[in-house]
This record gives sequence, structure tokens and C-alpha cells, in this order.
Amino acid sequence: MESDMTDSTPEALASMLGAVGSRLRSLRKERGFTLERLGELSGLSTGIISQVERGLANPSFTTLVQLAHGLGIPVGGLFQTEEETRPPVVRRSERRRLGGHGVDMNSESVYELLTPDLSGALEVTWVETRPGHDTSATPFTHRGEEVGVVLSGRTHVYLDGVRYELGPGDSIRYPSTVPHWYVNPGDEVCTAIWVSTPPSW
Repeated sequence: MESDMTDSTPEALASMLGAVGSRLRSLRKERGFTLERLGELSGLSTGIISQVERGLANPSFTTLVQLAHGLGIPVGGLFQTEEETRPPVVRRSERRRLGGHGVDMNSESVYELLTPDLSGALEVTWVETRPGHDTSATPFTHRGEEVGVVLSGRTHVYLDGVRYELGPGDSIRYPSTVPHWYVNPGDEVCTAIWVSTPPSW
């Protein structure tokens, strides 16, 4: 599920983008990767990677996932410094908002991380999609596995073109290597929790 990183102020967003860029550059150099090599591994252009490293781009969640896959780390590894530690509890008011697959930063849909540091074996996201939400234009594939459970509303999950309709209490599991996208076909917000395994080699 994909979109831009958001924060409460332009200054805070700029600071986050700068920190992510520095972290990305550090991780790339630690591995001895050139921009071209990371581009090959992530499927991204060297221009995009360079802009992210310099803090000049507001990368979508998909872009961050592709970069993390290229580096062989969890997505959260792009946000952390080596010495950073976080408490195990994430308060509702302290969730890190990312947005979602195919959603720009001004969207009313909500994607919030429920895990404290994103460096563990699982990444968990709280998702609220508005009526008409549709990511079919950008099917998503990556390593790992996903599980979703719908709390309220309805959603359609497409796995390589096959539609699965989910309502309150329904859940789904699938390999993330299968092209997948999501549609909210109803007239109310769909609230769900999605769990995925971070990338690994």
C-alpha cells in the first residue's frame, strides 16, 4: 500500500527527508553500492535515488520499499540511526503516518505505522481508505508475505487480477510477490490492519 511521507509542518518534513537521505547514502556506501548498482537492485532510476539521498524528493512508500529491498533491510531501517531506540508501545497520537499505496500526501486516506521502530520481523499498518480509493493503476509487488483484516467497511483485494471481497471481520493472506492492488467499492471508509514481513535476503 503506498504514498508520500507526511508530517505536521514543512520544517519537520524537510528534516525527516534529510535524515532519510543521509541514512540511505550511508547504507548504500556501507555496502559498496554505486548509485547505478542500487538502481539495478531496487528498480529505481539513479536520478530518483540521488534526489532522495540529497533530501530533495518526497518519496512514496513504494519508493521507500524498493530502496529497502535493494539494500536488503526493513523499510524502517531507512528511518533509524544506529543508536536510536524506541519504547515497545506506540500511542495512538504518536503513530508515524506514511500515507498509502497510490495515495498522495493530501489524500484523506490514512496509513499509520503501528510498530515502534520497523526493524523487527513484522511491519504493521493501520489503514483507512476512503470510498473510491483505487490503486489498480500501480499494482504492487515485493518480497515477503501480507495479511490483512478488515475492521469496518468493505474492500476489494486483487491478486494478479483475481478479486477478493472483504467485509468486517474478514481476513486475507497472500505472498507479496503476486501483483496486488486495492479498491474501496463502498460508500464508507474501510478500516483495516495490514501485517507484512520486511524485506530480507
